[in-house]
Amino acid sequence: MSKFSGALQLTDLDDFITPSQECIKPVKIDTNKTKTGSKITIQEDGSYIQATDSGFQKLEKVEITLADCLACSGCITSAEGVLITQQSQEELLKVLNENNNAKLSENKENVKLIVFTISQQTILSLANRYTLDVDETTEYLAGYFKKLGADLIIDTKIADDLALIENCNEFIKRFQNDKKKLPMLSSSCPGWVCYSEKTHGNFILPYISTTRSPQQIMGVLVKQYLAKKFELKSNQIYHVTIMPCYDKKLEASREDFYSEVEQSHDVDCVITSIEIEQMLDNEKIQSLSEVEKSTFDWPWDTEKPKTFIWAHEYSGSGGYSDYIFKYAANQLFNIEVNELNYKILRNTDFKEILLESSNGEILLRFAIANGFRNIQNLVQKLKRGKSNYHFVEIMACPSGCLNGGAQIRPQNGQTQKELTKDLEKFYSQLPKSTIENETVSEIYEKFLEPQQKVKELLHTTYHQIEKMNTALNIKW
Repeated sequence: MSKFSGALQLTDLDDFITPSQECIKPVKIDTNKTKTGSKITIQEDGSYIQATDSGFQKLEKVEITLADCLACSGCITSAEGVLITQQSQEELLKVLNENNNAKLSENKENVKLIVFTISQQTILSLANRYTLDVDETTEYLAGYFKKLGADLIIDTKIADDLALIENCNEFIKRFQNDKKKLPMLSSSCPGWVCYSEKTHGNFILPYISTTRSPQQIMGVLVKQYLAKKFELKSNQIYHVTIMPCYDKKLEASREDFYSEVEQSHDVDCVITSIEIEQMLDNEKIQSLSEVEKSTFDWPWDTEKPKTFIWAHEYSGSGGYSDYIFKYAANQLFNIEVNELNYKILRNTDFKEILLESSNGEILLRFAIANGFRNIQNLVQKLKRGKSNYHFVEIMACPSGCLNGGAQIRPQNGQTQKELTKDLEKFYSQLPKSTIENETVSEIYEKFLEPQQKVKELLHTTYHQIEKMNTALNIKW
């Protein structure tokens, strides 16, 4: 692969990812060597034709599976491939069936507490797919999973809140004490983190926030906080998350999120939006509304909310740039920001927002960069020392998590962009989350004290990964 020059900027590209897009690559075909080599041309239908001395041959294509590619995050290792095969709908149904049989036979030693955590992006995707409102969707989803054998169905709100608060605290510390680690780059997207570890290594890693993603914070809450509450060991709980992204499977498989002592992952299985649709199809369930309703659970020692799905500021990817910008403006400069006015730059997936003093001095410069064309440009600027941002919210998928690579595909001729616009509109109508709340305060006081536990349980580290590439010796 050629390297980009320091001055190159990627522009006028369209990397808008559609989950239905077929990902293919030509494979090596062993042929007799010729003196002139082989000429390969691409036909109008996308097929590859090899012209040799003996005539023309159509080359095979091979589909890249999840074990080969996870949302362009780079080639994964065989060990990672083994781990993610443990996170399939077949594996989930197998575990649920075994657990149900253990309950029926009163084999208490083998019974696990099955906990499902469902992201709001997935709920919106399913609501849109089956033409339901959001609250109905949560009720039908709860009913469906409890029919399968789930014991607790919870949302991601508390983990989202903790992730935002920890990101805010981390940003303030960097801004005040360690500006060499600015811009701080968000860490909730595993595709972006994996790409950074395997492509840019130790150069980029110090800039990335150490705060765990909401999925992994929820893993800690389920496997430690709730385990203690229900007087269970971590490995007596089977924790499933429902996410809009295949890369979340790889994130859950990281060694950093596995306890050798407890012999337990924080998240045991990740199932995606599109896999839920497939599970329903396999059961000949044409709509979620055919399932008996139930309710989400609220295992926290605080008052149960009226709704289980919230919008975190304006970004459908968690609101990191929005919330941290407001918080930093208030804490660092005593400026109250009520309205966020982003300016779109090169494309709709790269936008920035500024905080200016009364005399026009720029106090804060934040950005949101979605999609790999914008990520590449940002990284190149950082390497040239040309980035003047203080914080950047980064998501591998264009348009962010609402357009996650594992969200349900468009229906009835709708384009992916049109579908994403619908989901963004859906998201904007949700009630706004209150980050500082009674539940979060209780978790900090009862579970995360002393302060060292916050660093241990809500933060993580990243590792440069050496990736071996084997070049194919093909004559063109």
